[in-house]
Amino acid sequence: QVQLVESGGGLVQAGGSLRLSCAASGRTFSSYIMGWFRQAPGKEREFVAAISRSGVNPSYADSVKGRFSISRDNAKNTVYVQMNSLKPEDTAVYYCAADTSIYFHTRPDDYDYWGQGTQVTVSS
Repeated sequence: QVQLVESGGGLVQAGGSLRLSCAASGRTFSSYIMGWFRQAPGKEREFVAAISRSGVNPSYADSVKGRFSISRDNAKNTVYVQMNSLKPEDTAVYYCAADTSIYFHTRPDDYDYWGQGTQVTVSS
C-alpha cells in the first residue's frame, strides 16, 4: 500500500505557472505508474498526465499537452507536474494517483491509490 500527499496548489493568474508535488510513502514507489487527474466543480474527474515507472514516455491529455510536464524522482518518492501557461479552465482540484498495473491508464477507476487533492485556481 502507498499513501500519497499532494502539495503546491494555489491561486495564480492566467498565463502563470505552478508546480505540484506528490510525495509517496513506502519503499515501492518505483513500482507504480503515477498519474495526475483533476476535477472541476460539477464535472467528472479527468486524466491529466501519467508517467512510467522509470520516468520515460509520459502521456498527456490533449488539453494540457505542450503546457504541462510530468516527472518523477524515485529516490525522493515524488512525482511532479509542472503547469505552465495556465488558463482559467485549468481550475480544479488536482489529484495524484498510483497504478499497480503495467499499462498506462486514463480512467480514474484503473488507479489503485489516491491522494487527497490540492486546489488550483487560475484567475482571468
